[in-house]
Amino acid sequence: MSALQKMMGWVDDRFPLTATYKAHLSEYYAPKNFNFWYFFGSLALLLLVLQIVTGIFLTMNYKPDAELAFASVEYIMRDVEWGWLIRYMHSTGASMFFVVVYLHMFRGLMYGSYRKPRELIWIFGVLIYLVLMAEAFAGYLLPWGQMSYWGAQVIVNLFAAVPFIGEDLSILIRGDYVISDATLNRFFAFHVIALPLVLLALVVAHLVALHEVGSNNPDGIEIKKHKDPVTHIPLDGIPFHPYYTVKDIVGVIVFLMVFSAILFFAPEMGGYFLEAANFVPADSLKTPEHIAPLWYFTPFYAILRAVPPLFGSQFPGVVAMGMSIVLMFFLPWLDRSKVKSIRYRGPIYKTMLALFIVSFIGLGYLGLLPATPVATIFAQVFSVVYFLFFLLMPWYTSIEKTKPEPERVTG
Repeated sequence: MSALQKMMGWVDDRFPLTATYKAHLSEYYAPKNFNFWYFFGSLALLLLVLQIVTGIFLTMNYKPDAELAFASVEYIMRDVEWGWLIRYMHSTGASMFFVVVYLHMFRGLMYGSYRKPRELIWIFGVLIYLVLMAEAFAGYLLPWGQMSYWGAQVIVNLFAAVPFIGEDLSILIRGDYVISDATLNRFFAFHVIALPLVLLALVVAHLVALHEVGSNNPDGIEIKKHKDPVTHIPLDGIPFHPYYTVKDIVGVIVFLMVFSAILFFAPEMGGYFLEAANFVPADSLKTPEHIAPLWYFTPFYAILRAVPPLFGSQFPGVVAMGMSIVLMFFLPWLDRSKVKSIRYRGPIYKTMLALFIVSFIGLGYLGLLPATPVATIFAQVFSVVYFLFFLLMPWYTSIEKTKPEPERVTG
């Protein structure tokens, strides 16, 4: 026995290192027909690590102080060695994180990855999405630029629309009667400590739940139904390592090429990743001409603006915005189809999913624009389509004629 084997044996007697490696990599059998859409889960994990590492380096020079925050970001960009690269990696990484997460969720909608027995995986995933939005919102305030300040002002004021407790709730979030140094410190604590801890815990829960029931696949059939009678290994499964770890490396390389192109040639992405107004210090006496959140929040912002105020209160819009996310939690029980995958569904679901995606992208675009009468009408139409996708799902999935699922995965 070699010294390395002895050391591994010593570790295994005290910590389940080899058992964990086998359970989650070398002896975790995944369906052999994964396609392009299955890259985005591992890419999301890569981006989480990237954001944590770059965030640690940024906090070494950032000052969570209303008088110094903007200047400290400029110091990072201009005077800290490679500071501009770390800052742009973090800001570009935030937007790319949402790109990857949205594509990952879309894959779930296509292949029915939220259906039994994976309901809990989906719920953990939606919780990750919610925490990710809170994390991005808290981080967006930290540069203390014009759009950071006024964007936070608008979003926090939405909580004031909640009846009875709204005013107290908004003061609790701000830590003051206006966005101030107390707010900046509060959001810094959330962004750097509280929310990352919750996010990491949810990611671990998401992966543990996934490996407990097994991965879904483009056919939407369970590979555990057909096992070798001797080894009890799924006949349509292959070990995650080395097959999918190597395949994921290819996805990572392609992704890093795209990421690097944005990072070095267009880190602001025409104002979608970093707005011009945020390169101006926060000024509480000068409101920007048009206040809009970053692109990954704009679909929900458009829903908020599409709902008319009631008795001068924006509360109905706040409820609609909240429900647009809450409905995602109920997706596993709203879908009554006999099959999981879009490959075997009928034209009704495919049409509804296509309309849902068009409405989501349309709302995202409209949320970036000033609220005009024409834009509001379009936002209202898209909002109705968005909600009908969920609310009518029990009906249109139950009446739809589906194709028969194959017994084994088709490759």
